[in-house]
Amino acid sequence: MGGASLVWLAAGMVIVGICTQSFKKVMVTYMFGVLGIAGLLLPDWEFFDRDYSRWFSPVSQEDMAALAPRSGFRSRISPLRLIAYAAVYGYATYNWWSYT
Repeated sequence: MGGASLVWLAAGMVIVGICTQSFKKVMVTYMFGVLGIAGLLLPDWEFFDRDYSRWFSPVSQEDMAALAPRSGFRSRISPLRLIAYAAVYGYATYNWWSYT
């Protein structure tokens, strides 16, 4: 998934560069794209879906069994989390586009 994400990021950078003719915006797109990929797409969600106090220990068989009934990342996104993501990324995109 990480390789395909980087290819899409590169395509986005080309589009931003062509549309805006701004090297700064291309570099800001790259920076936020890499941080977004590293922060949202690549983490081991099974590891982080456990209780916070257990993050410092390896995933045990009990943890894997407890997490097994869950079906994918998309089904665990709550509406509140979706609203928060939309607000933060919408604001960031607005400020990014007006960045000179």
